[in-house]
Amino acid sequence: MDKLLQLGLDMSNLWGKYHSMYLSGVGKTLLLAVIGTAIGCLIGFVCGILQTIPYTKNDHVVKRFLLKLVRIIVRAYVEIFRGTPMILQAVFIFFGLPYFTANAMQWTNIWAVSILVVSINTGAYMAESVRGGIISVDPGQTEGAKAIGMTHFQTMVHVILPQAIRNIIPQIGNNFIINIKDTSVMFIIGFTEFFATHKGVVGATYKYFPSAAIEMIGYLTMTLVASFLLRLLEKKMDGSNSYDLVQVDALTMTAGNYNHPGRGTPFDERNPEAVKSMLREELRRQAEQDEAKRQGERAETRRQNAAGDHDQRGE
Repeated sequence: MDKLLQLGLDMSNLWGKYHSMYLSGVGKTLLLAVIGTAIGCLIGFVCGILQTIPYTKNDHVVKRFLLKLVRIIVRAYVEIFRGTPMILQAVFIFFGLPYFTANAMQWTNIWAVSILVVSINTGAYMAESVRGGIISVDPGQTEGAKAIGMTHFQTMVHVILPQAIRNIIPQIGNNFIINIKDTSVMFIIGFTEFFATHKGVVGATYKYFPSAAIEMIGYLTMTLVASFLLRLLEKKMDGSNSYDLVQVDALTMTAGNYNHPGRGTPFDERNPEAVKSMLREELRRQAEQDEAKRQGERAETRRQNAAGDHDQRGE
């Protein structure tokens, strides 16, 4: 108990003396995470869309070659930046430029290189998320869009991407939370974010654990708030639980009010397993109806044959 009281006292003293530095570090961490995640999402969307552009053997050879080349480049980018730590990416980019140019070129803006590192790292992860989100949309929707004359670009913008974005919102939020924590590696190139502030305070006071406890609470607070806001965004995009089905065609009948089933349950109408279950049930019912119809037809045939035999015997 004495140790806990001493820890609280040390944390209070550190916060009272260096709170402006800690808050400045929090601000820089959040700003870098927001900008890096936003740019990374744009990179991911571009890469994800490029990987899903269709082509066939009937297309021009130049188109097929370019699309294959683009996919190879995107795949190499994704594998390299997903397969290496962000701290080494920062070191390679920051110190690699002067190394390969014999110090003729150097990074002069630490913000620029930090945003670049976080963005391209996030983009590599988002590329696969976007590709998966696009693939997860029912292919029938693409076929329907093509049937009414929409181009591939129009189909992606107006049909596929709006649904894909909703599907990957949790992954975007996950990458944002990861970036809040992973920006701590930017201290290796001199970026003074939240973790670098902790290192500076420790160097001035030699109180490593109390300062680390403040850091822990700070990062936990940021991630919890971010998670809460992202869940609100998801609920907002889901819409209302109850809604009215409106028919503008005078020849159709308004079907009335609909209540959306509880989300997150096996009965969720958007749940793929629930959809499959409903389809199986519908097929089973249809099969039973068809079998009953066949049984009835066979019974009627037997009845007619029996009546014919009876009439012949009567004659």
